[in-house]
Amino acid sequence: MRAVLLCLLCLLWMPLAVCAQSAQPMPQDPVANKRAMQLAEELRCLVCQNQTIADSNAELAVDLRRQIREQIAQGRDDGQIMAYMVERYGDFVLYRPPLKATTLFLWFGPPVLLLLGIIFLLRYLNSRRKRVEQQPLSAGERSAAAALLGNDNEGERK
Repeated sequence: MRAVLLCLLCLLWMPLAVCAQSAQPMPQDPVANKRAMQLAEELRCLVCQNQTIADSNAELAVDLRRQIREQIAQGRDDGQIMAYMVERYGDFVLYRPPLKATTLFLWFGPPVLLLLGIIFLLRYLNSRRKRVEQQPLSAGERSAAAALLGNDNEGERK
């Protein structure tokens, strides 16, 4: 009796699972798929931040890819889709943000910080070199060094 109920349950469950899978629209147009992937490669995943939404498996990236496909199905062009994403998420969503006043730090921040680090390091090394002056050893320091060297040499000879 349990086996019959299990079979009936499986038979009822299969059509529901198939319907759930077909509820998500999968565009069959290869041109639309290619266009969606090209757009997805231009947008940054807001969760991962170092991946495009085409490469990311985060839920937000999946949602953004779905939004792109929906907008393509609505007949919007690439510029309109990108403008929508920027309007909604800001310039940060673009994998290559445009050069403008609000993104200057994104473009020039890393090289400026690297240059400042090199300048700081060179100034530090220069000041350190000036602090360490070449002073001759005093008589006491010279005798202590000779004693240490003499003891080491004697230890090696024995």
